[in-house]
Amino acid sequence: MSGGLEGVLVALDIDGTIVDLDEVLSDRVRAAVRQVAAAGAHVVVATGRSLHGALPVLQRLGLSTGYAVCSNGAVTVRLEPDAEEGYAVVSLHTFDPSGVAEALREHLPTGLFAVEVLGRGFKLTAPFPDGELTGEIEVVPFEELFTEPVMRVVVRSPEHTSAELSGLVEQVGLHGVAYSVGWTAWLDLAPDGVTKASALEEVRVRLEVERSATLAVGDGRNDVEMLRWAGRGVAMGNAPAEVQAVADEVTASVDDDGLALVLEELLARRTARTA
Repeated sequence: MSGGLEGVLVALDIDGTIVDLDEVLSDRVRAAVRQVAAAGAHVVVATGRSLHGALPVLQRLGLSTGYAVCSNGAVTVRLEPDAEEGYAVVSLHTFDPSGVAEALREHLPTGLFAVEVLGRGFKLTAPFPDGELTGEIEVVPFEELFTEPVMRVVVRSPEHTSAELSGLVEQVGLHGVAYSVGWTAWLDLAPDGVTKASALEEVRVRLEVERSATLAVGDGRNDVEMLRWAGRGVAMGNAPAEVQAVADEVTASVDDDGLALVLEELLARRTARTA
């Protein structure tokens, strides 16, 4: 019997959407995600987290098949329960960020720089604040970060605010890369043109889902392209004003289970149509 959501792609950010800033995943959100997946929807987690950081959340949600977009679109995997690692990489975008990183370093002499190592962790110039990076951590000289193409660079400046870092980025002028500034003074650099939206478009084509049958929910500046891409883009109530402005609608905050409200409404609407 049809579950009612076949042919629908549901793209979900993690931090500030699925879990709160303390990594709390509410029972209501977990249940709603599982119900949507059980109803036949393609649930695709799309996150700025590394693959290593995303996998535990997928496990908590009970998602063991389908696709996941990580590192703001630089890495896409197909979840395969029988595979040794539990996944297979289907798309990987790399670039040479050395010139841009050097320009940023001139303006942020005390900044922390890191590059992601797929499925393992990070190489970085000095320790980041506790809990911000997951996996294996290796401290190396700045020059050793860029001896080969990378998929993602993280720049962290604990002494600055997010707004101050945004201003500095505008002053430097970053060309030939995609970038986004986080809630804290955290900057992600990715290959030019690579975003959550570009990766999700690849997944949509693979799954042969109509663009009009896509739903995306997120809260961060790195979700802007994804919300614009989706047939229905929903911003969390805790999202900054500029993120809410690009969305088709705004739900409640992560603390009030805003994602669950969206997914429960989706389920109710489909159930009514098939009744």
